[in-house]
Amino acid sequence: MMKSNLVHELSLYGMASDPIYVGTGGYTIGRVDNTIVRDPITKTPKIPGSTLAGVWRYYTVLKILAEIKKEQPTIEDLKKLEGKTLSEKIAKFAEEKECFRTSGENCRENSWKYFVGNILTSVNCAGQDEAPYMNTDEILVDGKNEGGSKRGHCGHCIVCKGFGFSKKDLSWQGMIFFSDLTILFFPVFTRWGTRWITTGEILQDAGFLASKNSPPATSCFVLGKWENQSKSGAINLGWLYLPFTCKEEIEEELNQNLKKVSGLPFTAEEIVIVPEGLFSQIVNSNLEVRTSVSINPITGAAKEGALFTSEAVPRGTVFRGNIRIFDKQCFAGLQEKIAPLPSYGDLEKALKEAGEFFNILGIGGMTTRGFGRLKIAFG
Repeated sequence: MMKSNLVHELSLYGMASDPIYVGTGGYTIGRVDNTIVRDPITKTPKIPGSTLAGVWRYYTVLKILAEIKKEQPTIEDLKKLEGKTLSEKIAKFAEEKECFRTSGENCRENSWKYFVGNILTSVNCAGQDEAPYMNTDEILVDGKNEGGSKRGHCGHCIVCKGFGFSKKDLSWQGMIFFSDLTILFFPVFTRWGTRWITTGEILQDAGFLASKNSPPATSCFVLGKWENQSKSGAINLGWLYLPFTCKEEIEEELNQNLKKVSGLPFTAEEIVIVPEGLFSQIVNSNLEVRTSVSINPITGAAKEGALFTSEAVPRGTVFRGNIRIFDKQCFAGLQEKIAPLPSYGDLEKALKEAGEFFNILGIGGMTTRGFGRLKIAFG
């Protein structure tokens, strides 16, 4: 984890507990009908940062509402409080409710959930704002906004300030920046069982190998001594029968760095370092492909002409990326409407606790059909 005065960076890892399907949004003519998102340069599957941010925002809202929903005021309660602006009314309510806090002092163990702006958190704070034409104070207006269904983002809670919002009177970029999640280790079945493939460049970029130990990009390497039992000196990776060389000297270093990621089901002995030029081809030829068909609700049989196929990243795939948190406390003094701002510590705790939902509710499409669960870990 990197820290500076303004930007804090967290290393992020994710291991697929189920196949992951993040689709491209339509049908294509090719090997499968529903394709997944790929990096345009490496042609390997990825989880876009926009997908990660949107789902994480929703899970953060769920985490807040699960604990404080009963302690939030109604719109009628807020109207009765003294104060000209909504911010003044929120501060007044926080004084009466000791659990909500306006400063960095902790009043409860999970204090980020009781950030003062969370008084207004609702499910509308997740997803796209459906009322960007409103001001941040207009959720107190009578009529159609009273039920909260048309108010959109509140602009006051830790979700809106952490992930960003845009209203008529104020736009806020947000304080959390997500990178794409790219493949770090990819599972492939071999005659010795499942092995996880990667490349020397990927390991070096992820900080798992020192540059001096990075193997050449044109050769295949295995790390376990058991491979010496192979008389042919080659390993099958899907449709490939690839000659390899044993490279045991980097095994200890790699095992030490694998401990950064909790819950990995393999050690360095089960890793195969493949040539850079073959990595994307091996990955794309070993994706999971499922065939589905729509069911006729009247007959209960398959609907004619409704057969389709979908591809997905298989379970056991390990992704890597990073999250950067921009500490914008200096902006609170320049823009009165945005104060107070959550601290870096609040946002880090929010991300880590809400991240538990990825392994319960999942990410991407077809989560009701056995796809999507992702186990999140921070380095």
